[in-house]
Amino acid sequence: MPKVLEGITVLEQGTFITGPAAGMLLADLGANVIKIEQPVTGDPFRAFKGGLYSPHFQTYNRNKRSITLNTKDAEDAKVFDELVQGADVYIQNFRPGAAERLGAGEARLRALNPRLVYCAISGFGQTGPAAGRPAYDTVAQAASGFLNLLVNPENPRIVGPAIADALTGFYAAYGILGALVERGRTGVGRSVEVSMLEAMCHFNLDAFTHFFAEGEVMGPYSRPSVSQSYTLKCSDGKWVALHMSSPEKFWRGLAEAIERPDIFDDARFSSREARIAHQDQLIALLGSIFATRPRAEWCQRLEAQDVPYAPMYDTSEALQDPQAKHMQLEIQGTHPVLGKWTTVRSPVSFDGVRPTDVVPPPMLGEHNEEIRASLAAALRAA
Repeated sequence: MPKVLEGITVLEQGTFITGPAAGMLLADLGANVIKIEQPVTGDPFRAFKGGLYSPHFQTYNRNKRSITLNTKDAEDAKVFDELVQGADVYIQNFRPGAAERLGAGEARLRALNPRLVYCAISGFGQTGPAAGRPAYDTVAQAASGFLNLLVNPENPRIVGPAIADALTGFYAAYGILGALVERGRTGVGRSVEVSMLEAMCHFNLDAFTHFFAEGEVMGPYSRPSVSQSYTLKCSDGKWVALHMSSPEKFWRGLAEAIERPDIFDDARFSSREARIAHQDQLIALLGSIFATRPRAEWCQRLEAQDVPYAPMYDTSEALQDPQAKHMQLEIQGTHPVLGKWTTVRSPVSFDGVRPTDVVPPPMLGEHNEEIRASLAAALRAA
């Protein structure tokens, strides 16, 4: 795959998800990402219960190299400064003020390297009444109004993955790329700031726009009702999802697939507006019909009628779908200890070339000697 960020060096002094996610996205595009970790312990997400890696760490730390530095040690602090002087990007997701205490504040690092793009990721922002509060995924989802769109009021419990953490990393990488493009014109780096609160409020923009424009406070069923989205259990206990949207042809196709062309004779289901108003009754009707046949048969029937559908896969099934296999979503690398290592590739292709090469996450300090040697060689060449 073309490495569009080849020649860009990124220092990532991040832990848990937000900082590492930003670093991984840049690494997937070919950047040289050096993960700076504390000796002995490293990133707290590295391992649980004594294993080599946790699944969380593996998710966000591929295609990187690891160096261990204790910047309170004079020699390690010198190595850190040398890395900064040769880097293009620095990423941290400490609480506000922590970077300055560690000697990694923006003013100090950009004095060492004016071309440096400095990215600071936080929970609630660098300033303000909540700046010092701890922020984790669920906290950011709740504070942004997004969690309110996910929680079923009849069974109120947290659901789903760490979407706020991952999205904040995505927005950070997006900001970094913009700053790198500008630096190509000006030769000077920028400070890039993003908080989990800001990221999730922006991701929740549709709900805010409904409120600004119509005074509507959306709930967990607002969008699924308008988009006419359904999850339906089949006779074999497997599920299928439908997204019927606006075109009437989808409903005509569904009526054929379920052998109920008379469904539109019922005033409750005769128009889009009526189906939105009576979605609960429609769910009950469709649920009783889909319960009569296995999922594979429903998929064949729906596809034959060009109905927008998909099997509601779990993670053991999704990558086995023929389309997922065709798209080569599952890829492997070779790890020195684990052997074959499997992950999901970056979704971005360039010039039709899919990114199927991957380097597994580094072991703690795996590249200490290699990185120090390259710094020494650069100093000799200078």
